[in-house]
Amino acid sequence: MQHSLFLPVLLATLAASGCASTPNLDRQFGDSVQQLRARQVLSPQAGTNRDPVAGMDGKAAQAAYAAYQKSFAAPAPQAAAFTIGVGARQ
Repeated sequence: MQHSLFLPVLLATLAASGCASTPNLDRQFGDSVQQLRARQVLSPQAGTNRDPVAGMDGKAAQAAYAAYQKSFAAPAPQAAAFTIGVGARQ
């Protein structure tokens, strides 16, 4: 009789142990996401800087933008997917 009762009690004990709380995991829930988001920001105070950025002059920027727009008007032809690197001589 003792052996027939042992297995159900053992299974019930194992099932109940799966319902235990996880205070360490619950306390740290979401911390990894917050850390990753913080690491992706180069300069958190960048939005408060109101100085204009020094960079290209107007003519160079306009030429670069025109070349960028032209690349969409006539895109370069692409080779077939099955001939990657076949017959290409350089």
